[in-house]
Amino acid sequence: MKIFAKIRFIYNLIVIVFLTAFVMIPAIFLFRKKASSLLHYLNRLILLLIGVKIKIHGQKDESVDIFIINHQSVIDIVALEASQKTDIRWIAKKELFELPWLGQILKLTNMISVDRENKAGLIKLFKDAKETRDEMLRVMAIFPEGTRSYTQELLSFKSGARMISEKLKLKVQPIVISNSKHILNQQDHTSHSGEVHITYLETIDLSQGIYENWYENARVEMQKIIDKEYSQYGRAR
Repeated sequence: MKIFAKIRFIYNLIVIVFLTAFVMIPAIFLFRKKASSLLHYLNRLILLLIGVKIKIHGQKDESVDIFIINHQSVIDIVALEASQKTDIRWIAKKELFELPWLGQILKLTNMISVDRENKAGLIKLFKDAKETRDEMLRVMAIFPEGTRSYTQELLSFKSGARMISEKLKLKVQPIVISNSKHILNQQDHTSHSGEVHITYLETIDLSQGIYENWYENARVEMQKIIDKEYSQYGRAR
């Protein structure tokens, strides 16, 4: 019944906000050197408390430089962090760094802020991406759609991820996350327990050469997985 789904939404939101604001932020502030491990552990705890399991499909490339991921729910971030041992450096629009609790986490964990409105923002993004790969040895992650999509169709990819990937000749691995909106639907304020499915696609190694339309082809391959997940298993993205 929808009333129970709405009650679960409130419960899930309380769990996420409480653990983020009162556990995650203080813990990372006190133990900065263990920030990555804390993020993985506490996001696993969030999923445990809201009744969610993760299913992995495909193979993660341990040598990858950047993940490009579809986006529909905050659970996308929670699930990917919970499934990792890798220290991820998220690329996010600068407005998110100004939010009360999310902004604090982004700043404390030294994520990448990008201003998409001017050329200087893209120059900064390039410098930050180069530092991430060459000095920090962290894996970057970005939602190339630039925002959440509320349909099964991927939005057009923004140019930022393509630009830094080509200029730095990065190894790019697309990821499709399915069923996260079913777990926490911020559009109609409903939630359910269940599984989040994370599918790793083949890596695109731009250090071996940049071929035409690779970025759009990655979008097409991601859309195929999204369509298959929905048509065969009923899992919306």
